[in-house]
Amino acid sequence: MPSIRRSSMLIGLGVSFAASSAPADDWPCFRGPQHDGICRESSLKTGLPGDAKPRWQRDVGSAFSSFAVVDGRLFTCGTENKQQVLLCLDAETGAVLWQQPIEKEYRDNFGDGTRATPTVDDGRVYIMGGHGRVLCCNAETGSEIWNQTFDHKPQWGYSGSILVEDGLAIFSAGKSDGALRAVRKTTGKLAWTCDNDMPGYATPLPFDFGGRRFVCGFAANRAVIADLKTGKKRLSIPWQTDWKINAAAPIFHDGMLFLNSGYHTGCGLFKLERKRKQLDAQEVWRSAALLNKFQSALLVDDTLYASDEKALKAVDFRSGEELWSQPRVANGTLVLADGRLWLLTEKGELQVGPPSRADFKPIAKAPLLDGRCWTVPVISGGRLFVRNLETVKCYDVRL
Repeated sequence: MPSIRRSSMLIGLGVSFAASSAPADDWPCFRGPQHDGICRESSLKTGLPGDAKPRWQRDVGSAFSSFAVVDGRLFTCGTENKQQVLLCLDAETGAVLWQQPIEKEYRDNFGDGTRATPTVDDGRVYIMGGHGRVLCCNAETGSEIWNQTFDHKPQWGYSGSILVEDGLAIFSAGKSDGALRAVRKTTGKLAWTCDNDMPGYATPLPFDFGGRRFVCGFAANRAVIADLKTGKKRLSIPWQTDWKINAAAPIFHDGMLFLNSGYHTGCGLFKLERKRKQLDAQEVWRSAALLNKFQSALLVDDTLYASDEKALKAVDFRSGEELWSQPRVANGTLVLADGRLWLLTEKGELQVGPPSRADFKPIAKAPLLDGRCWTVPVISGGRLFVRNLETVKCYDVRL
């Protein structure tokens, strides 16, 4: 592949980032600052016209990584010279500010490259490569701060992103290295490990319950909940999925934990209770209403929205009842922004419309990409970022 620095096509740059007066709403990690896939910006366009032109686009090489956007910088991953690379781009122009090799390339029949999304915190950026190398870099310069390597790779590669919380970097290393593993974010020094299950494919989820902070890891065979400060295991919920693919993000809301997988497994809701220092989980319901192989659901006003392996659906959070289904829209990815669902189909069409328990009626559609599009879009600073395996595009969605 040609050098990433030489393979760009910049379109209609207009003004540089330094000249932009639009306020930025940072998106520092997978599913955003509140870990829910919801962008809280307003004054956005109602969608894009069918002939929409990108502000810029750039070939970065193969990866499934989504985006982190902080201080006008866009972080994602690609492949170059048979290596997975971490990239930092100018969010307004697409110019490459720096790139840093992560580890050797990751090859797969479903798509090559890094699976995880970068996490940015306090001037550092964290990423886990598909083979298991964890890298912490200076977000300004790309220089390496620390790294670690793990060798309990699941069948389709390490895919979970790194959670940075309370001075810790938390991820799923697997087996003796911890289904959940926490290291000091500045040094990589081990703080704690929890459980010895093989890693799943999901990103750890932090949540508050009963006056304490917890973290949930969705491992190969179970959901594991640990005390975030100490790593003490407080709960384990068995969860068996074909090929051990637990990839969709767990959701915690109103004292209840939602889990979801594809491959005939489906979804379930569990009510948590404090029992002294431990937690207990009572099953509220289980259902095949949502079958998310890798997609993560959005929770909006007690309604779950997802484009799972079969259809675009809405499901009642409290009961598990399917409210509606559009079977021709499967394997898409969703973000909520300015009160609207922004759906990117796996064929690269953007569909924008209001969430509703009655139906999904797009008010705008636009073909943005071709090829396989399994990466969730991000909206930050009035810009929409999308990608397929090799190409990143940026669209201006500011009013």
